[in-house]
Amino acid sequence: MVARTSSSAVSAFGAAVKAKLSNAAISGAPEDQLRGPLETLISELAEIGGLVAGALQLVGETSLRHLQVRPDFAVSVNNALVGFIEVKAPGKGFDPRKFSDPHDKAQWAKFKSLPNLLYTDGNGFSLWRNGKQEGKSVTFEGDIETSGSKLQAPDALGALLSDFLNWAPQPPPNAKSLAEVSARLCRLLRDEVVEQWRRASSRC
Repeated sequence: MVARTSSSAVSAFGAAVKAKLSNAAISGAPEDQLRGPLETLISELAEIGGLVAGALQLVGETSLRHLQVRPDFAVSVNNALVGFIEVKAPGKGFDPRKFSDPHDKAQWAKFKSLPNLLYTDGNGFSLWRNGKQEGKSVTFEGDIETSGSKLQAPDALGALLSDFLNWAPQPPPNAKSLAEVSARLCRLLRDEVVEQWRRASSRC
């Protein structure tokens, strides 16, 4: 059996996404074509990084994509929620501060409340915690739409993913910080409830 490496995992990811995006039969949004290959990539890189097989789970929110307050994936390690992944269409970018689309900007305003969030458009990743970038973005070498198996990623990708998957909640150091964190999360919950209510009302 050939040993898996980060390079082979990224190469397979590039090949899988290119095949999906170039398939004449696709009818879903471009970002939807990233989802399956992305799950495989994250799982393989996690295991290459030392995580036990099966410990990582990516739970898709496909039925809730109409909600601006739900990222595409919730990520758990050993049945404990560690963070979220938001997937954008190839070429849209993975720095939410630079989005120009009103939907994406409004969504980012809500996602700032999340303590551990990865953004990707297939061409790279960035990690965000409570609205602030953690470390530097990691950009692939090549283009997810055209490179296929030639897609490559720098070594920094493994470190970024490890940082994301090993996140642990940090207790607020004082009452003021606790109140700020609670307020952000309550706003996120409120916005989701409001969106659900509006959708339910529109069907009546």
